[in-house]
Amino acid sequence: MASAAIFSSLRRRRTPSSEAFLAPVQLSDVALVQTLSVVANELISSFSHRALPFQRKNSRSLIQKIEVFVVLFDFLRDSGSTLPSTAVLCLKELYLLIYRSKILLDYCSQSSRLWLLLLNSSISGHFHDLNQEISTLLDVLPLKELGLTPDVREHLELMRKQARRAKLFVDQHDENLRLRLYSFLDEFERGRIPDAAELRTFFIEKLGIREAKICRAEIEFLEEHIYNNEGDVEPTVSVLNGFLALTRYCRFLLFGFEEEEEMGSGNQKKARKGLIYQEIGETFVTIPKDFCCPISLDLMRDPVIISTGQTYDRSSISRWMEEGHCTCPKTGQMLSHTRLVPNRALRNLISQWCTAHGIRFDPPENIDTPAEAVSTPPSTKAAIAANRATAELLIQQLSNGSQGAKTVAARELRLLAKTGKENRACIAEAGAIPLLRRLLSSPDPVAQENSVTAILNLSIYDKNKSRIMEEEGCLTSIVEVLRFGHTTEARENAAATLFSLSAVHDYKKRITSEEGAVEALAGLLREGSLRGKKDAVTALFNLSTHSENCERMIESGAVTALVGALGTEGVAEEAAGALALIVRQPIGAAAVGNEELAVTGLIGMMRRGTPKGKENAVAALLELCRSGGIATTQRVARAPALASLLQTLLFTGTKRARRKAASLARVCQRCEATAAMPMGGWGVGVGYPFAGNSASDRSSSFAGDVSVPVSISVPVL
Repeated sequence: MASAAIFSSLRRRRTPSSEAFLAPVQLSDVALVQTLSVVANELISSFSHRALPFQRKNSRSLIQKIEVFVVLFDFLRDSGSTLPSTAVLCLKELYLLIYRSKILLDYCSQSSRLWLLLLNSSISGHFHDLNQEISTLLDVLPLKELGLTPDVREHLELMRKQARRAKLFVDQHDENLRLRLYSFLDEFERGRIPDAAELRTFFIEKLGIREAKICRAEIEFLEEHIYNNEGDVEPTVSVLNGFLALTRYCRFLLFGFEEEEEMGSGNQKKARKGLIYQEIGETFVTIPKDFCCPISLDLMRDPVIISTGQTYDRSSISRWMEEGHCTCPKTGQMLSHTRLVPNRALRNLISQWCTAHGIRFDPPENIDTPAEAVSTPPSTKAAIAANRATAELLIQQLSNGSQGAKTVAARELRLLAKTGKENRACIAEAGAIPLLRRLLSSPDPVAQENSVTAILNLSIYDKNKSRIMEEEGCLTSIVEVLRFGHTTEARENAAATLFSLSAVHDYKKRITSEEGAVEALAGLLREGSLRGKKDAVTALFNLSTHSENCERMIESGAVTALVGALGTEGVAEEAAGALALIVRQPIGAAAVGNEELAVTGLIGMMRRGTPKGKENAVAALLELCRSGGIATTQRVARAPALASLLQTLLFTGTKRARRKAASLARVCQRCEATAAMPMGGWGVGVGYPFAGNSASDRSSSFAGDVSVPVSISVPVL
């Protein structure tokens, strides 16, 4: 029920002590009456002179009833007589009822005005429920046994009659405002922008939202409810998204673009309450690895099955085949045909997971789904239209506004681009990217950070990647922020932007060739925060998948940085995965082989890493031996404890880790036989149970069996 949601929501906001919800069972009669008197008087003093935005009549009626109970409590306290057991039970129930009344009144005073309007009927119903409970309580309260004076008893009898006759009251004025609010949404749904004068009258005069700060608080409140998604309680999340978009539009239409108080002065930013400032802490969403494409590492939008039975995202595997490959990227097996079979079961699981975690799932436009299944709900249409109107206002300020207005506009575009391909598309189509690019060189740290993060969020939409890369000077400006950004967040988000853009194979070479790009990523991997290291290592991994980038990765110091990252928790898996790609080429194998800590670091991952990390490490060692020559292979083979670690992997590793461990064992044994060099633990048949020598193992091509690190989605900030 909506009333239950009200209580649960408010408890999350203001967690009272457990005593607030438990009857005082251990109190004596006198102490119980005194406690009731204190609690009731506190409620009255808190709310009797406070003007609630809505539910005024219902709240006033409830407070008046509590005032009558205070008269009862005062009489019982002064009389000092012993209370009958039935009266004690009723008073304990009354204790709970008063606290529930306080929770409801708190909710009406602390919630946003828009939220109170949207739940007008439900909240009115809860006031009515409390009234009915008061009526029932007065019916069972033994008034005759309490020895009340005539005036006290008269007050209680009158209240009982009134409570018994009371009907559900929904304030018609409040209800008319609610309907008017919905009418604005209907106008956006029909493709019309509501009249600015009518919006001003409604928001400022009717709702009392008279300044940008109050409007921002309304936005944050709705954002928090969308984020919490409190079950099936109306209004639904899609409806809330519509009202959120409407309110965001009104914030700029009515109150302009100057900095709000919470932005502070100079370069200092003051954290706001609400959902928005959880962004950095929630940058990386842990996506189940089976939902991510092994090629792009992104969440699959259109999973398809190839002839080997492996699943990839359609766009990634199609590009792989178009480049002339005829093997499976994961297993290295030859493809018997190039047909792509939709994996509908997995697509449904991904969609359900996204819904459960509040992540927007954007299937491709040509996906084989019935038209009625992908039709846009009316509330979503209204939200899209309102967000488009907001984007146009923001971009206009980004073009012609003051420096402060541009900073606000960049921040709001960043937030608007957080969710939904529609928002990302309309922002880019309206011309935001060139304007944001100019702001990347701003001396204002806040403006620079917001602009680079807005570009990052826009880049998540595939079509915007080309817009960003084709914008003259945009890639250079992003790299400049990565190298010399004013804040740590700006540099980290620039690295994440390069990771996002490098998902397109054709852009990997361009990014690597950009002066200072790879050097800056390597530096961030060595010296950045944990989040910065993650941004850097995922970008370097993507760039490593292009065969022509190997030499540049070596020259820039990226190989040294990746080797150093093997001992850093949180990025070691990705670092090992990137090294496994680099050492596929002889020049890369030579560079990694020359790193003193490379072999030690990879073997350390085999000992202490996660299952995926161990798989990546043994893959890198295997290819290092295959491409690095006899001396490198001997160095790997002589590494202490390698034999026992390989044996452990053969029994406990993932399927691919077991296959690679067996292959590495065979390579080392062949090296031993060729060199005729006895090595403790590596003699033929000594200390190592040979495994995995089937024809399929012998023909397995490591080039098509590269380990893929744990998938990390592009962060949305």
